[in-house]
Amino acid sequence: MSIHRHFFSKLALSACILAAAAASVRAQDAAPIAERFKQLMAVQGMDITWSAVSGDASAFSLEGTRLVVAGNPKPFELGKISFEGVSDDNGGYRVGTVSTEPFSGTRDGLTITSSPFKMTGVRLPAPGTTGPLADLLFYEGAELASLDVKAGDKTAFSLQNVTAEISEPAEGKPMGFAGAAEKFTADLTLIEDPRSKAAIEAMGYQTISGDMEIEGSWNPVDGRMGFSQYDVTVNEAGTVGMTFDFGGYTLDFIKTLQELQKKMAAQPEGADNSAQGLAMLGLMQQLTFHSASLRWDDDSLTGKAIDYIAKQQNMKPEDIKNQAKAIAPFLAAQLNNPELSSAITAAVTKYLDDPKSLEVTAEPDAPVPFAQIMAAGAANPTELTKTLSVSVTAND
Repeated sequence: MSIHRHFFSKLALSACILAAAAASVRAQDAAPIAERFKQLMAVQGMDITWSAVSGDASAFSLEGTRLVVAGNPKPFELGKISFEGVSDDNGGYRVGTVSTEPFSGTRDGLTITSSPFKMTGVRLPAPGTTGPLADLLFYEGAELASLDVKAGDKTAFSLQNVTAEISEPAEGKPMGFAGAAEKFTADLTLIEDPRSKAAIEAMGYQTISGDMEIEGSWNPVDGRMGFSQYDVTVNEAGTVGMTFDFGGYTLDFIKTLQELQKKMAAQPEGADNSAQGLAMLGLMQQLTFHSASLRWDDDSLTGKAIDYIAKQQNMKPEDIKNQAKAIAPFLAAQLNNPELSSAITAAVTKYLDDPKSLEVTAEPDAPVPFAQIMAAGAANPTELTKTLSVSVTAND
């Protein structure tokens, strides 16, 4: 009987050793994938570390992960990150989903909580891969169900149902991207400035809500970046819409920018950052400006603001409008651009008579280097509107 017990004890011990060895092999199989993920995150300015890897090459988790973003040395404690549906992809890896745990932390007196963040269709190219995405962690989609920022017991800001979609570039064409936040809220009663607080309360904007939509493209080969839509809508107020189009935003530009940010973040408080500042200005000169626009579509904010100002000055709303129309030509004349001054005066008059939309566009005939823009802005700001071909329209 003792022989049997001795035999079964050895058998159980052997099974435990084999199980432990198998677990170790699985973790080792997952380790190269985790390391490649770390390398690609670093390229994008994020340093990620973990305490352990569990699972195998098809599905694994990074335990005790910490994330440090370039320019911000304080880490985010993310906990566990799970990788599911991992497969080989031409020597690299494709991951079905990468997801975090729910997050909760405190920063600068604010409590931040979020639902799990999930990326789908994640690509981890093999080292030495050529092509525009060779050094990029690419994903096809991302989603975040909720994000809340609290100051004390009040929710200062929240986001719901944030999504993003990215299309892979092909044959030198740019990648397209789109994103949206189904709803956001902000508590403006937390603003401490008395005058701002009084205006917010008078116009009924103590708590605001709305949504956001973004769409654009980026070509990593030539660095051409464009936002065809960047709209933020505040319910019962209006929509701010922006577009941008600039060149030179290459992978090399991004890497150099991140290195400068790391150096500036590593400097002790009060240290001289002038050298890094000059380097940053030099780097910005690699960018070229193609076009931009800023548009406001009104949804009652203008009328509420005019009514508030009229009450403050003990005047009628119509008098405030006429006063603004009279002042506009004198202010616009300071631009030393008669054509633009005339357009501004006409747009202001048209908008105040029937508040629908105002739009400022800058669309030069040829791309303008950022170095030229900075030089013109420092030496002769009034010439900048001519250099960028700025125009103003209303209700179009």
